[in-house]
Amino acid sequence: MSKTDFIPVLLGSDVNVYGMARSFHEAFGIPSVAIGKGHLNATSNSRIVTVEVVEPNLEDDAVFCKTLIDFAGRYPKEQTLLLVPCGDNYIKLLVRNQEALRPYYRFECISEELLMRLSIKESFYQVCTEHGFAFPKTTTCSYENYKSVELPFDFPVIIKPSNSVAYWNCKFPHKKKVFVAQNRQEYDAILDAIYGSSYKDHLILQEYIPGDDAQMRVMNCYCGSDKKVKLIALGHALLEEHSPEGIGSYAAIINTRDDALSEQMKNFLEGIGYVGFANFDMKLDPRDGKYKLFEMNLRQGRSSFFVTAAGYNLAKWLADDVIYHKEMPLTIADNKVLWSIIPKGVIFQYVADASLKAEAKALIKAGKYCQSLYYKPDMSLKRRIGWLKNQFHYYQKYKRYFGNKGLTD
Repeated sequence: MSKTDFIPVLLGSDVNVYGMARSFHEAFGIPSVAIGKGHLNATSNSRIVTVEVVEPNLEDDAVFCKTLIDFAGRYPKEQTLLLVPCGDNYIKLLVRNQEALRPYYRFECISEELLMRLSIKESFYQVCTEHGFAFPKTTTCSYENYKSVELPFDFPVIIKPSNSVAYWNCKFPHKKKVFVAQNRQEYDAILDAIYGSSYKDHLILQEYIPGDDAQMRVMNCYCGSDKKVKLIALGHALLEEHSPEGIGSYAAIINTRDDALSEQMKNFLEGIGYVGFANFDMKLDPRDGKYKLFEMNLRQGRSSFFVTAAGYNLAKWLADDVIYHKEMPLTIADNKVLWSIIPKGVIFQYVADASLKAEAKALIKAGKYCQSLYYKPDMSLKRRIGWLKNQFHYYQKYKRYFGNKGLTD
């Protein structure tokens, strides 16, 4: 095949989709097309990705299949379409409907049984235990018992949904992606607010691991169709987002490397027979020096462009496996770059660690700095104006929300 013999079809329209489209454009010089529930700014006015289909009911399995099959019908049968899910909801839809879509698209994904084990946090922590990963002390509550459940650890307490897709679709005042309750009064109010909405699934209740955003680490992996790990990249977070919908999402990262952690992750992924992208959130616990694993996303993360920015193009790994069937040894990323979606001024104002700020400044000076949404070949006037507005709003967001993870605005 020549490099233009496939078309990337991305599911979604957010920052993650743009990062993957940019990866495909950098690696192969080709634009991507996208299918999603709506239009988002990250993929608007772009030359490298076009949201071709907007279907608000895309999370319905029958609608999902019909939409994708109809879309494939726009192309000749000999045209290769590479399907790339870029969100939790889309990977679940693809896994459930993979047999119906295989005649039309090229992709690899895990089984539905493995999906359920890994995507529901209670069962994921059981898998962690089986494979020797440490994680924060954790319990759960349900709609039926949340008023009486006893916490086996002290405050502060992290509160987050077990079912992220169902939580995404619910609404209530002061909703945040993740909450931190400092005391019993805050805890009771947050649970009442969540269960007063349409969300009725379990909640994860976790001990708070001490330390600021800079204690966080993110690992991205790619596992080939032969169920062997091909790429491992570890990122050291400088800052997370602090807006209600963004809490827990990384805003600035410097690549790092930990061979012992990489070997453990390799053994874990190959032990469960994983295929495709995987993204892990963890925090370095200063009390015992261990990484505490929070969750596993069954896809590339929205911050995963930090891997491509460092020279390990995610689209190339995917296409070399699924399209070109190349033999690929394990690569552990060790090039360093500063990646962000926020302005440099926000980084230097809100990062507390002086050594991290110094490292960030040195990388910027060396030209090793990348912003996902600032891509020169795609900076039309409209897109440039949109990007400048986006960057300005980050100053406002951090001023308003920094450190606020409670049930307040």
